[in-house]
Amino acid sequence: MNDRLPHQISDAAARLAEMQTLRGPAPGCTVRIRFRAVAPDEVAQLTAVAADHARHGAKR
Repeated sequence: MNDRLPHQISDAAARLAEMQTLRGPAPGCTVRIRFRAVAPDEVAQLTAVAADHARHGAKR
């Protein structure tokens, strides 16, 4: 089974619930931030957290 399939199904379900998903860009990073109905400035803050691997740490 494709290791990404459960994540893809979860992302599709989130889209059906009108949510957006941000992912950490580092290879192997499992951070996902889901949100809906937030102000644009808050989206910018969430995007910064997802993009800055040092702020959310590595998976242990």
